[in-house]
This record gives sequence, C-alpha cells and structure tokens, in this order.
Amino acid sequence: MKIAILGNQARTLAGFWRVLIAHMREGGHEVVCLAPPGHEDSRRTLEALGARVLAYPLDRKGINPLRDTATFAALLRLLREERPDICYATTIKPVIYGCLAARMAGVPGVYAGITGLGYAFERDTPLKRAVHRLGTVLYRMALDRAQGVFFQNRDDEAVFRDAHILAPTTRVFIARGTGVDTERFAPCPLPPPPVVFLLVARLLEAKGLREYAEAALSLKEKHPDVRFRLLGPPEEGLGSVPLEQVRRWEAQGALEYLGQADDVRPHVARAHVIVLPSWREGTPTAVMEGMSMGRPAIVTDVPGCREVVRHMENGLLVPLGDVSALARAMDDMIGHPDRIPVMGAAGRRLAVDVFDAHRVASGMLRDMGIPQGESDTDTRQPSEPR
Repeated sequence: MKIAILGNQARTLAGFWRVLIAHMREGGHEVVCLAPPGHEDSRRTLEALGARVLAYPLDRKGINPLRDTATFAALLRLLREERPDICYATTIKPVIYGCLAARMAGVPGVYAGITGLGYAFERDTPLKRAVHRLGTVLYRMALDRAQGVFFQNRDDEAVFRDAHILAPTTRVFIARGTGVDTERFAPCPLPPPPVVFLLVARLLEAKGLREYAEAALSLKEKHPDVRFRLLGPPEEGLGSVPLEQVRRWEAQGALEYLGQADDVRPHVARAHVIVLPSWREGTPTAVMEGMSMGRPAIVTDVPGCREVVRHMENGLLVPLGDVSALARAMDDMIGHPDRIPVMGAAGRRLAVDVFDAHRVASGMLRDMGIPQGESDTDTRQPSEPR
C-alpha cells in the first residue's frame, strides 16, 4: 500500500511517529510524509526510515484565510499526484485541510489522529471563542465520512461528540498517544543531588509555563540549590509565551531555559523529576519519555495527563492552575528523595506494559487495515473501537 502521513512539522513526524513509520516500511508499504519546509535533520531522519518527504506551505498558528487556502490547495495537488491508498493526518491544520483534500482527491482511506484539543478549544477570550466556533465547523467538515478517527483519551472524544463534530457512524479508536520507544528511551541512573526538575514543552501558556515559573520562584528561598529547568522550542502567535518572558523568569532566578533539542534524552538523564502543569493534553509524550527513562512526574489532574500518571504510584497529580499545590508537590519530592527512584521504577514498568510505541503502532495499523510485517505480534495493547 501507499500511505501518506501528514504533520505540521517534520520534527514532529520524526520525533513522535518514527516507530509507526518503521512498522509501515517493515510491512513493505510505501510511505510519503508531508510536512512544511524546515527541520532538515528531521527530514533526513524520515528519509533514513525509508520514507519520502514532500513539502507543503503551512502557517501553523495563524488564522489568515488566504494562507490556509494555499495550504489546502497544495495538499490537494500533492494527494492527487501521489494517489495514496491511505491518508493519516495529525494535529489541527493537517487534519482539517488534509482530510478535506484527501476526500476530494479520492483517497480510499482517510484517518485522523487527534493529538490534543489545543488552542481551538480554549474559550476564555472573545478571540478564542471565535476560533473555537470556526474550528468546530471545519473539524465537522473534515471528519465527515472519514474512515476512522484516533483519540488519545476518552475526554477528547466526548468533547468532539458534545460539539457534534463526529457523525454517529464515524469509527472511533483510542490509541495510547504516539507511544514511547522504550528501547530508545532506556532507563538511566539518577543524577546526584540536589533535585533537578525538568519541564519539556513548547513555549505555550497552555503547557503551564507560568504556573511552573511561579511555583519554582516560591521554592527558591527554601531550596536555593534545587534546579528548575525548561526545555522546548519558542513559539509565535496565538497562545505562545514570548521568549522575553522566559528570559525574565531566568533573571528572577525562577528557572533555567535550556533552549530546544532534537534529542531530549541527555536532558532527562540529568533530571530527577519531570513536571508538566498543562491545561490539557492528548497523551503527553514528554511525560511518557521521562517515565520510560525511570523518572517520576508531577502533572495536572486533567485529561491526557491523568492517563499516564497514577497518583503516588509513578508520580503526583495536582489541581489545574493551582500554583501552591504544584509547589507543595515539588517540595514533597525534595523532602522525600527516596520516593523518586521507587516512583521512577513504577513509571518505567507502566511505559513498557502500556505505552510502548511498538504496541501502539501495531494496534493503529490493525485498526486502519494495513498489513503488517511478520515481526509484529499480538502483544500490543488493543485499541477500543466505538
């Protein structure tokens, strides 16, 4: 079969979907990755997996209708030229414009991966409410007559159903996020004290950056040696946290900004605890990667996050937006360092047993009816069609 995979960045496709692509290639299928220009190292990674990589224009954060029209036209042209048997699109704009284009191009199998709700489902300002209304209409059009939609948790599925985005006949599957490559993200020893906390996320307000910085600042006087680190690429546009704000937090002594990295493993290895005070997730890949490497996590008790962290087993859950509770949870880890390796080991077991990327990939291919290679087994966690 010929399979087209659409994403909003080559870096995202290479980082999150490499195992799925490898399983497709192992099954003898041709894979074409469609992503905007840029991230040449990631494009080479995809090509090394045996995929072809084609570029299309995409304004990831903007709401300019002319640019979005250009995106749709380019995807329609590419899909008509490539004529894939299956199109799998992930993230908001590739799902909306990619699924519409695939249907118009006559692609037999059109599948969407909802990796989180994102800015389009935030409604705390008039602009966000307008974007939400537009996004709902576009999602409804895009997913009409899709062969299947993958969600990473039931909460997100419920939001789509409540908004009448999904038709009653739409096949829905729950996949455990993108999974985590438990061999690549292997366990590693904890570094020596003092405790180091690490937040891995794009510079977006919805990732809880402000809450993290404020909680860290409140703990610095009590624990001056403890480190609070932030790793992730800058963002622009709607919902972003300006890099200048991050620099101000650094100047206040709240945190250390590490910039961005194509390989997060060295940074995770130098940390004791992963933190993600996100407002909502699909399934947080950064947390699963930390779990796989034997690190406990402190996350908000919200959809997506609570699917991967079990309170007092492999980490701690805190209320959304509660800076004091987040600070207390981090203080608890500092005060009970003996819990860190125990929770870290529990997280590793959970990553292997439930979130392993090979299990996830095998299940997704089966759900899409894509034949698999002989080495794929039935040990994967089954999806849950609805």
